[in-house]
Amino acid sequence: MDINKLLEGFLGSGSGSGSGGQDAARTTGGSGLPGGLAGGAAAGGAIALLLGTKTGRKLGGKALKYGGMAAVGGLAYKAYRDWQENKSSGQEERPLNLPKPPADSGFDVEHDADKDGRDFRLALMRAMIAAANCDDHIDKAEHGRIREQIEKMGFGAEEKALLFDYFAQPSDPAAVAGLARSREQGAELYLASALAVDPDTPQEKAYLERLSGHLDLPEGLRGHLDLEAEAARRQVEG
Repeated sequence: MDINKLLEGFLGSGSGSGSGGQDAARTTGGSGLPGGLAGGAAAGGAIALLLGTKTGRKLGGKALKYGGMAAVGGLAYKAYRDWQENKSSGQEERPLNLPKPPADSGFDVEHDADKDGRDFRLALMRAMIAAANCDDHIDKAEHGRIREQIEKMGFGAEEKALLFDYFAQPSDPAAVAGLARSREQGAELYLASALAVDPDTPQEKAYLERLSGHLDLPEGLRGHLDLEAEAARRQVEG
């Protein structure tokens, strides 16, 4: 399985969009991902297909689009250190451009494995999908349209099968929490979930609350993670 290709297609690479030339050329954070949502949901990646079905709402998850998986590790590491040292979080002017965490910090998402020994970035992907669909806003017809779009995205059979599986699974915070093998990974899973949505509905807020509980996150740590997620959204909206 080509994890890098899968992640670029999931978050959105902007290539082949036809209308995203400028966006595709504007990358940030060394992630190789575009610095904006090109026109159309498909240009925003597979996660945009899910978020884009929310009628009347802006397309969420833009911080992930801008910063990629590297942003998850950097933001979670910053929040975790601030929590340990009793410092304020969410104060950076450009939080999506934080330095990469040290390799031995427990926050190196590109070289980590989840509790089942799989690439941890897949666990983060699963967490984002579960959070984005926690309000059950997708009906069978919309699921069918999402599958059709994924078929057109140029994934191999293995990548498509994985995405179809993740999109079909119910939003189960206990299952997501079960992917973590450390408190550090739990912080990353929570932060990725918080970044995948704009938690402005009762269902989204309740989902994050349940996820935090299943992860057994200390209350103070969760607060720091929420502040970093809010800061990342402010950077994107600004």
